[in-house]
Amino acid sequence: MDGKQERKKTIKEISPIDVYALLPGTNCTECGDPNCMAFATRVVNGETTLDACPPVHDPEYAESYTKLSELLAPPVRKVVFGPPGHEAGIGGEHVLYRHEFTYQCPTVIAIDISDDSPPEEIEERVRKISGFTCTYIGRELTLDAIAVRSVSGEPARFADAIRTITRISHLPLILCSPDPVVMAEGLSAASGLRPLIASADSRNWKEMADLALSFSSPLVVSAPGDMVLLRSLARTCLEYGIKDIVLDPGTFPGTGLQETIYHFSAIRRSACKDMDQIFGLPILGTPISVWTGIELSPDINRWNEACLAAMLLTRYADLLIMHSIEGWVLLLELIWRFGIYTDPRRPVSVDPGLRVFGEPGPESPVFITSNYALTFFTVESDIKSARIDGYLIVIDTSGLSVESAVAGRYLTADRIAEAVQESEIESRVSHRYLIIPGLAARISGETEDASGWQVLVGPRDSSGIGKMIKEHWPPKDNED
Repeated sequence: MDGKQERKKTIKEISPIDVYALLPGTNCTECGDPNCMAFATRVVNGETTLDACPPVHDPEYAESYTKLSELLAPPVRKVVFGPPGHEAGIGGEHVLYRHEFTYQCPTVIAIDISDDSPPEEIEERVRKISGFTCTYIGRELTLDAIAVRSVSGEPARFADAIRTITRISHLPLILCSPDPVVMAEGLSAASGLRPLIASADSRNWKEMADLALSFSSPLVVSAPGDMVLLRSLARTCLEYGIKDIVLDPGTFPGTGLQETIYHFSAIRRSACKDMDQIFGLPILGTPISVWTGIELSPDINRWNEACLAAMLLTRYADLLIMHSIEGWVLLLELIWRFGIYTDPRRPVSVDPGLRVFGEPGPESPVFITSNYALTFFTVESDIKSARIDGYLIVIDTSGLSVESAVAGRYLTADRIAEAVQESEIESRVSHRYLIIPGLAARISGETEDASGWQVLVGPRDSSGIGKMIKEHWPPKDNED
């Protein structure tokens, strides 16, 4: 198979009409959309999948389903590994740049555990990995997988480490060893958990490929710094019958960073721009490699690992293996990943509606804010830290911040009045005062006219809410 045969001849833009033509056309609404065209549009936009359409799975539509699956298949194949119910998906991307189309599968971040550690240290590290979490604008950010490294080179010890890990964690596993004998023992210990095998190279590819087929596990093919060899290995393994393959082009820190970024970018460009099916596979990055270089202080290594991981996240790594477990390293990666893998067409938002804080009574204040996630969680935090018992009405501003929403007419007097009525807040409080954000002061008069409530203009920064309530609540004309 030559390079031209490995590529699709044309790059086709998929339209909703293309998808609609292959759908059953029943307009049954079982997918939650009013008709098949609306469903097709959401499928093309990446907002839903074919699985949401029950009729298309009927045997009579088998041919259409096959054609739809081929039509919608992304240039970068999606590879799934891990135990049932706790799988991790890597790859599955459609475009090179996120402004073209939302990235679909966030980069999986795995932390390593070496098999030469004492069992109690392995258990402690597993609990740290499994329990690591942080809340960022209302989202829980966590780690995704564990990479078990055979440092000892002993099959029994590798298997024991895997059994220790799986006893206390359901996270997907990446088994790391170049020795097929060690890998076979590890795969037996992880039977039924579908770990990712890392890795096959020019010396061991056949033995590793046989293990991948025997245990139905995906396989990493590795050729650090050699793109010709990497392509050859990937093609050989595909022809050998392995469908789920991950590419390891090598991660070189320090002076090799330029080469690393170039190779990662070239692979993904070949997949998305040239529709290269061999390089249309997920990419593994190993920021952990900074720990194998010149002996430096642990903090410098952690800093270098954090920087390298962030660059690889940006440059198309679908899976990262890291060593550092410190919060200041991982928070950088998790928050940066969150930003990259959100929909650039839509601001991050929360559901509109009424929120209750503390144990409010009939005299408690009523606040207004937008449903932009960062705005909401900042206001929420400031209300909670000030220990205010009150109500917060979140207005649907299409995810825009207060100032932008007022300027764009997404936060208007009429919308506030409508939200106040829908919240039924008048049945909860005896007063008729609304506290609107300081950045929305210019619509205070309109809001009074539209809602029938008196409006108090709050601080421009929600950190001043506590002081305002302490000094100005209840309003003087409400005091007897």
